[in-house]
Amino acid sequence: MATSSIDRVTPADRVARLLTEILSPAVLVATVLFAVAWASADSPVSALVMGVIAAAAASFLPIAYILHGVRRGAWTDRHVGVRDQRTLPMLVCLGSTASGTLALAAAGAPRDLLALIGCMAAALVVAIPITLFARWKISIHSLVAAGTAVTFTVVFGWALLFTWPLAAAVGWSRVRLGDHTTAQVLAGALVGACATGLLYPALR
Repeated sequence: MATSSIDRVTPADRVARLLTEILSPAVLVATVLFAVAWASADSPVSALVMGVIAAAAASFLPIAYILHGVRRGAWTDRHVGVRDQRTLPMLVCLGSTASGTLALAAAGAPRDLLALIGCMAAALVVAIPITLFARWKISIHSLVAAGTAVTFTVVFGWALLFTWPLAAAVGWSRVRLGDHTTAQVLAGALVGACATGLLYPALR
């Protein structure tokens, strides 16, 4: 009797899928933007307003666009796993993030928050040509996870204790699920870590 695809799913696969979903780029981007807004704003109200603007531009609007595309059949899944389908979603994400950077600047956002969302746009500027012209599916999950870990470490210090293991777990999950190679995960982590480890401290 043939073994069904369900029977072949292992506990490790389930853990990898869970990590991929709960630590997705949209979730991590919103989390780190709200955290930095809270740490840098001069009042809770300002933190909330600036956090909403930043998260809407870099997380909520891009993922809403992607989910709409999935419903229309434009791409296969919310992680846009097929490389050839990534062009438009990545460009929309870049445009939205860049617009959010300008909106925050106009609103007088704290320098830390403005620098962070600017670094996110810069990381996409690097990742998009790799995807489009090198025809190589660099891991955005890993890019965002590593960038988030570095940001939390730069801003809060103590966050090093748990954010780095989570970033490593995200990279493992992408390879485990067969969505990326180890090289693609490492490349994504390098771009994300450089954007927030080198550019972010310089801008903030």
